[in-house]
Amino acid sequence: MERIICLVIGYVFGLFQTAYIYGKLHGIDIRNYGSGNAGTTNTLRVLGTKAGVLVLFGDIAKCILAVVAANLIFRSTHQDMIYLLKIYAAAGAILGHNFPFYLHFKGGKGIAATAGMILAFHPYFIPVAVVLFFGIFFTTHYVSLGSLVLYAGFFIEMVVLGQMGIFVGMTQPQLTEMYVVTAVLTVMAYYKHRENIKRLLSGTERKTYLSHKNKESAEGGENG
Repeated sequence: MERIICLVIGYVFGLFQTAYIYGKLHGIDIRNYGSGNAGTTNTLRVLGTKAGVLVLFGDIAKCILAVVAANLIFRSTHQDMIYLLKIYAAAGAILGHNFPFYLHFKGGKGIAATAGMILAFHPYFIPVAVVLFFGIFFTTHYVSLGSLVLYAGFFIEMVVLGQMGIFVGMTQPQLTEMYVVTAVLTVMAYYKHRENIKRLLSGTERKTYLSHKNKESAEGGENG
C-alpha cells in the first residue's frame, strides 16, 4: 500500500506540466512546435533560454517535492525502506510528467524530472550525475546523449552502491526491488528517446546550444 501511495503522490506532482503551462501563458501549445515534446529541450529551442531554464527548474522541483512528501509521510514509520519509497514517488512523478491523463498522455521524456529524483534521492548520486550529463552535453551538445548516459550511469551506480551497503537497513529483496524500479525507469527513458537514438546513430540528431554565441562559435569551428 505504501508503494501505491507514493506512486500516486508522485503522479499528482508530475501532472504539473511546466512546459505546457508556460507555452499556454504565451499563447501556444508547446506540443505543436519543434519536436512536439513538452519538456525543457523543446521549450528552449522554441521559446528561448529563459523559458527553457524556467521549465527545467519547474520539472526538477515537482519531482523533488514528490520525494520530499513521501519522505515526510513515511520516514518515521518505514525508515528501513524509505529509499525504496522515494524511488516510487519519483517514478510516479516521472510517469505523471511523461503521461499526463489530461493531455491525452502526451507529455515529456522525464529527464528534468529525473534530475529532481537524483537531487532528492541521495547526495552520493549527484556528483556522478553532474559529470556524466554535463560532460557529454558540453562535449557533444547532444541533450539526448547526455540524458541516456545519465540514466545508464544512475542505474549502474544504484546497483553498485546498493550492494556496497550505502542504503543502511534495507534488505536484499528491498534492494532488488529498487533496482528493478530503476531499471524500468531506465528502459522507459530509452524508449522515449528511441527516435533520438536513431538520429544519433545516423548522425542527424539536432544539437542544442545555450546561446547563439556558443552556437556560432561551434559552427565556425566545424566549418573552419
